[in-house]
Amino acid sequence: MGVYTKLLEQAQQQGGGFWVLIDPDTRRNADLATFVKEICSRGVDAILVGGSLIINADFQSALQTVKANSNVPVIIFPGSVAQVATKADAVLYISLISGRNPNYLFGEHVIAAPIIRQLGIEPIATGYMLFESGKTTTAEFMSNTRPLPVNKPEIAMAHALAAQYMGMSTVYLEAGSGADHPVPNEIVRAVSSYVSIPLITGGGIRTPEEARAKIEAGTTFVVTGNIFDDDRKIELIGEFARAIHVRKHY
Repeated sequence: MGVYTKLLEQAQQQGGGFWVLIDPDTRRNADLATFVKEICSRGVDAILVGGSLIINADFQSALQTVKANSNVPVIIFPGSVAQVATKADAVLYISLISGRNPNYLFGEHVIAAPIIRQLGIEPIATGYMLFESGKTTTAEFMSNTRPLPVNKPEIAMAHALAAQYMGMSTVYLEAGSGADHPVPNEIVRAVSSYVSIPLITGGGIRTPEEARAKIEAGTTFVVTGNIFDDDRKIELIGEFARAIHVRKHY
């Protein structure tokens, strides 16, 4: 059974899946290893590693540190092909379907495919949809694409359905790292009711209550990231897990 299938089954049993995104520029070396062990002990189901722009030149070493200290699946969240060069459990094989930049729709994928095959990493075909979030995010700037409007759910619905019809395994609804506002629950609800593939939702989710609302709106996996850059908020990880795992008894 593949990594993604196992995560789906786990999410269905628990009521939702909780993934944490780690930016290797934020944590390094011993601090990174300690953080990984800490979040794994508090109910995280998977760890994403990567981002739209990585300044740390030793990304591969950071990924290896995460893998060595994690007891949950480690998934590469690539901003470029350069982030696909070390063994992980899986990689989000992302097509930025909300934009019209051909390089992020298909171009990078041709370069990455043989590398993924050689490394034996499980690809998770992902339709990535970037939404307006109150400010220009790194993902928007680096991809040179316009985000989808949050006041027109029919546009999001059509994009997600196209991803499903093209055979993608999941759709990622993204507000962007450090977004002022998360993807609205109305968008999540509209998309989840229109497609039959699972949804991942991330960006700007800062409270357990917001995470629970995304699950109730129909997303399968909730992704958080920047909020845990502040060590004082690590205690919230358990609260996020309990809010997302609506069927699990602690």
